[in-house]
Amino acid sequence: MKPSAIYQFPRGFLWGTATSSHQVEGNNSNNNWSAWEQTPGKILNGDRSGLACDWWGGRWREDFDRAKESGQNAHRLSIEWSRIQPSPDRWDEEALDHYRQMIRGLVERGMTPLVTLHHFTDPLWVTEMGGWENGKTPELFEVYARRVVEALKEYVTLWITINEPNVLATMGYVIGDFPPGTPDMSLAFQVMANLARGHARAYHAIHEVKPEARVGIAVNYRGFQPKRSWWPFDRLVAWYSHRLFNEFFPQAFITGELKYIFRKVSLPQAKGTQDFLGLNYYTDELVAFDITKASEGFAARSFPPDADLSPTGFIANLPDAFFTSLKWARKLQMPIIITENGVEDQSDEMRPRYLANHIHQLWQAVNFSYGVKGYFHWSLVDNFEWDRGWSQRFGLWGLDVDTQTRQRRKSVDFYEAICKANGLSTEMVSEYAPEAFDSIFPT
Repeated sequence: MKPSAIYQFPRGFLWGTATSSHQVEGNNSNNNWSAWEQTPGKILNGDRSGLACDWWGGRWREDFDRAKESGQNAHRLSIEWSRIQPSPDRWDEEALDHYRQMIRGLVERGMTPLVTLHHFTDPLWVTEMGGWENGKTPELFEVYARRVVEALKEYVTLWITINEPNVLATMGYVIGDFPPGTPDMSLAFQVMANLARGHARAYHAIHEVKPEARVGIAVNYRGFQPKRSWWPFDRLVAWYSHRLFNEFFPQAFITGELKYIFRKVSLPQAKGTQDFLGLNYYTDELVAFDITKASEGFAARSFPPDADLSPTGFIANLPDAFFTSLKWARKLQMPIIITENGVEDQSDEMRPRYLANHIHQLWQAVNFSYGVKGYFHWSLVDNFEWDRGWSQRFGLWGLDVDTQTRQRRKSVDFYEAICKANGLSTEMVSEYAPEAFDSIFPT
């Protein structure tokens, strides 16, 4: 006989989904990603964001309704800098009012907004000035942040300054798959330092405008395990990858020091500029030393041979590694919000067990008093996935790009049950992810 139980979460726990402006709004033509999409070979299958999910056209209303009806009490979204400040000397008040309407829409639905100020995209005029390579960009970002917070402070307390600065720098300046596509380790450090300065300036500006605000960054945590634990060079590249990718920004905002390979820069104004950590977690990987991969930190990357992989092999379902990321986050000694977690799975066959496995690990961290305050699933609806275009579908709701029709996947029902119960029960797992039952509720 199977047990009957529920893993209950604390009262007031935030349950939501996450989105970003360029990926859902549509018809975004004034930023560096729009320009990147026009360049042949930059986006898989030549895809373009196009109308995306048509949120700028107003379909955020029905998607917010779907989120509310399915028990979510929060939503994470981002503001598009290029809409707010389309040129250096012009502020678009209509765009600000558009975002004000959206965020008021969340509040009116009883949902807590978590707002990100920078999610990978820059206005074209900033790009033309050199983007985050330019030492003036942190100051420009502060001015923009102040303008947005002044407009939205009535509705928003939770702010993320910059989403995944570690990914932005790595993909743009180490691997080169994001704009500007310039693999240059020296430039990568320059960009990372300026992103840290931009966060620090925005943090102080936000608190000046709204002292009670809670402000953090969202860092993408990716575990790096040595493929051959007995081989010192594999252990070295795993350690190096972790220090550079996972530790750089959170530690900089604790210590006020930027530590990059053999370089160190003092940034005292960044010390103590995290009120919480936004943790984005999707998967872990194995790394092996490879002399031919100097541009990737001499690391050849792979998943365990028996891993449960997503349809395109992009993500491995490794829930124990998610718990490891939470243990790491706890050491930073601040509240934690899971700002992204999910899997690409158009058929919705893997997603229910991925969700069940990861929510179980999340509950363990909460039960151990790790200070986790909320969970935002990526994503509410299928959206444009950057260099991978429309090839990967992360939404609880499916999207027909041509017709804008939403398709209700069974994971909507599963996540709805979790949100409404504020917990994960045996009945839910039996119904939606039976293959994960024995590992989550052992007899």
